[in-house]
Amino acid sequence: MSQDRVALYLQDAHSLQEGIELVQYAEEKGFEAVWQAESRLVRDAIVPMAAFAATTKKIKVASGVTNNWTRNIGLLASTFLTLDDLAPDRIICGIGAWWDPLASKVGINRRKPLSAMRDTVEVLRRLLNMENVTHHSEFHHVDGIQLDVVYGRKEPRNVPIYIGATGMKMMEMTGEVADGACLNYLVNPAYNLRAMDALERGAKKAGRSIDDIDRPQLMICSVDHDRKKALDKARFMMTQYLGQQPHLMKASGVSQDLLDEIHKVLSWPATDDDIRSAMHLVPDEVVQMATASGSPDEVKAKVREYVDNGCTCPILYPLGDAKLMIDIFADGYSN
Repeated sequence: MSQDRVALYLQDAHSLQEGIELVQYAEEKGFEAVWQAESRLVRDAIVPMAAFAATTKKIKVASGVTNNWTRNIGLLASTFLTLDDLAPDRIICGIGAWWDPLASKVGINRRKPLSAMRDTVEVLRRLLNMENVTHHSEFHHVDGIQLDVVYGRKEPRNVPIYIGATGMKMMEMTGEVADGACLNYLVNPAYNLRAMDALERGAKKAGRSIDDIDRPQLMICSVDHDRKKALDKARFMMTQYLGQQPHLMKASGVSQDLLDEIHKVLSWPATDDDIRSAMHLVPDEVVQMATASGSPDEVKAKVREYVDNGCTCPILYPLGDAKLMIDIFADGYSN
């Protein structure tokens, strides 16, 4: 079995029943974790995490990522306590700052995202440490609360907190306050070098080094023995994100001209037909710049680029045949 770290990423492309089977298969093949997305208004992270935790033995189960706006801090802490009850020492809390226009459309004003995230991480960590917490700030007002376990384990919980950071200010703060950074996908490997610098700056503020911060990274992985099929699956997804989450695409190195072209035909929410009509605008080299797509050898080489630039564990999002992808990476990617 390879020593290369590798994890699985799931959104909503598979039914929950299929997701459970894939996670069990990934566990069997030596994958270290599954990260469940909570993106768009389609599937929350917590229910799938519970399903995966209940049907596996050793694989870690992470939110990839939930947001710091929609769950009250007491509920957020008790949710992750409950998941840890289900799978002790196997749960990771990945949390991010969410995105617009979705947040504003459901009435959330994402003001001062850095302060809001810093507060959330501080209070959540103290609660999971089973402390009695009083905290008054702009974002959290709690008075003498604690996770008041009566019948279960009363000791502090080992639930690491990873921030899903994309911008460099959030990245720097992640280096300062979090256990890890969940690096984003659809960025090119050069982006990682800027991210490492920012994490290092933050780590130094807290008297740590970048080696103290785990740095798993989401990666779109579209692999097929038919190269064109693999590239077209990734092109569809990339076109969707180019149109709907331009903050992410600015980090990818995609030109503003291409973003503007796509925006003429695509916005949020977009139908499959809208996305298909814009796909032809995205050339192969742009697809391969920010995704691990193509033949088995090509995807492994791309994953190595991200790892060489600071990622500690690829979190692979399978487009196409997920079991084929798991099989390919079960053998590692270092050679």
